[in-house]
Amino acid sequence: MSHLISVILSNNSLYGTIPSNICYLSQLKFLDFSSNAFYGILPLEIGKLTNLQSLDLHSNYINGSIPREIGNLTSLVLISLRDNILSGSIPISIANLANLKYLYLYKNQLSGSIPKDIGFLTSLVELDLSKNNPTDPIPESIGKLRNLALLHLSENDMSGHIPSSLGNLTKLIFFVAK
Repeated sequence: MSHLISVILSNNSLYGTIPSNICYLSQLKFLDFSSNAFYGILPLEIGKLTNLQSLDLHSNYINGSIPREIGNLTSLVLISLRDNILSGSIPISIANLANLKYLYLYKNQLSGSIPKDIGFLTSLVELDLSKNNPTDPIPESIGKLRNLALLHLSENDMSGHIPSSLGNLTKLIFFVAK
């Protein structure tokens, strides 16, 4: 079982918590439990899936905070935790995910600041943090995301100015921050 590379159980009626012993699937590259009824917190052991390239848990009832251990998943290209009940701040450890191209955290209850270290995610192509509760201004470091084509920050409680560094995002096609 340790050679399993994909677990795709999306669009079912599965429920319960995500088991912490998932960490034993050490070769796992694709994990998709999206559009089910999973609830509870993300287990800290998820940080042991260091070969994971795609983590898709959208449209469930996952609550609590995003564990800082997610920063251990340096092979990740996609994270979709959208449409859950996640709260707290985006962990600073997310800056370790240098290969990340798609980060979808919209429609949660995330608060606090967008970490300044988000500027280290220079491979990002799409970033959607809309429909959350961050209140601080957009960090200047967002201008370091020169591969960004989509930046969606609408329906938040952000204040402050739009940083001039956004002018560095020459590949940006879609920007919404109303």
